[in-house]
Amino acid sequence: MNNNQRDTASGSSSRREFIGTVGRLAATSALAGVAVPHVHAASGDDTIQLALIGCGGRGSGAIANAMSAGGLVLGDDGGTKRAAATGAVGPVKLVAMADLRQDRLDQSHAALTETLGNKVDVPKERQFQGFDAYRHAIDCLRPGDVAVLATHAAFRAPHLEYAIQKGVHVFMEKNFAADPGGIKRILRAGEMAEKKNVKIAAGLMCRHSSARQALIQKIRDGAMGEIELIRAYRMDPGYLMGPFPKGENELLWQLSPGHPYQFMWSSGGVFIELMIHQIDECFWIKDSWPVTAHGVGGRFAGSTDCSQNLDSYSIEYTFADGTKALVTGRYIPNCANDFATYVHGTKCAAQFSGNTHAPTTRMYKDQRIGSSANISWRPEKETINPWQAEWDVLLSAIRQDRPHNEARRAALSNLGAIMGRAAVHSGKTITWDEAMASDFQFFAKVDGLTTNSPAPVQADAQGRYPAPVPGRTVEI
Repeated sequence: MNNNQRDTASGSSSRREFIGTVGRLAATSALAGVAVPHVHAASGDDTIQLALIGCGGRGSGAIANAMSAGGLVLGDDGGTKRAAATGAVGPVKLVAMADLRQDRLDQSHAALTETLGNKVDVPKERQFQGFDAYRHAIDCLRPGDVAVLATHAAFRAPHLEYAIQKGVHVFMEKNFAADPGGIKRILRAGEMAEKKNVKIAAGLMCRHSSARQALIQKIRDGAMGEIELIRAYRMDPGYLMGPFPKGENELLWQLSPGHPYQFMWSSGGVFIELMIHQIDECFWIKDSWPVTAHGVGGRFAGSTDCSQNLDSYSIEYTFADGTKALVTGRYIPNCANDFATYVHGTKCAAQFSGNTHAPTTRMYKDQRIGSSANISWRPEKETINPWQAEWDVLLSAIRQDRPHNEARRAALSNLGAIMGRAAVHSGKTITWDEAMASDFQFFAKVDGLTTNSPAPVQADAQGRYPAPVPGRTVEI
């Protein structure tokens, strides 16, 4: 149920690199033995315990970030600062793990143990496998501990709901739902968490990039004038999938690590999995949600892809003031690639982010992007990568008992991505109001899946899965 890929950033190693670099990562944590006021759990132990739900690269990397957290003080103005000397840090330990696949559970446990040593305390009796494994893992936690939710998006809402019901804080990886019905569950769960003082962190880590935060402040201060156009690109060689091999368990095959993006019901598809970060950046830059989206997409002639994805997506988002955001995803071999977000204001242009989410953030003297001689401003170099910073903020909020709930913002950014995908797949203009009102679900019975359940989408006689057809497909 897990995607074994993870993006990289400048500075310390990112989560995507974690499994491949376990032998080179330090086996100690700066958190060990630091005394802190007890505010996060019901017992006298100040250790924050973690349960990992979904043991792929994202989940395992999130655990590594949690163990390395240095703690941040959250200011009343919304700003943050490093807090190693303020009593905001303390010990963190992994105590339970769950995954649909035993081999992935074993691999992750071995890698984390090798890397993190005694910070991993997960004996066999706290390792759980299967569709209901998440409940057993969360049941190992105390109120005030943290569940790390890193499975496919289809399972995010039920896992989040259960954690909140148990009074357990949550770090949930992107993306958060495959369809509008799932988004509504996330929104309701976020409201429940607010009432129970349960903290929720969401894995849209670019929001925690100090370089991007600095450019956002420049934009808010008027340094670029009025923002008129945002452009975001993610184009790479692609993720073609072969036919379903007859005779296998089709549900488990669809949820295997080899198929992280290929099915709409489970992950939301390749476009949302890859572009949600940059779509969230567009909404952050504008500080608003779009009012409409329309777009085009398709597959190249002769494509042998058997998945449900298109290989090209081009979407035009329009905001209430008429401003546009153009978002392009292309996943085809042997083509020119790009991975960046650009901003154009009435005074000048800027690059907001760069390759593989690097903090390639700078403002230019005019609209010409690219020449170093034309750069007018750069932020201070990031000292903490955003994957780490998002954990610093969450753990500090828990230890200081400060409000921290990213569920609504994350869910609405995800809905904006769903809105764009639906516009391409349907061939129609989709409005924000339509997306917000929609209860559409690809598969409504995800909570009841078992190993023996039929797969929510079935392959044809050639092992191919149905792809969207503009003019006929409905997703909103």
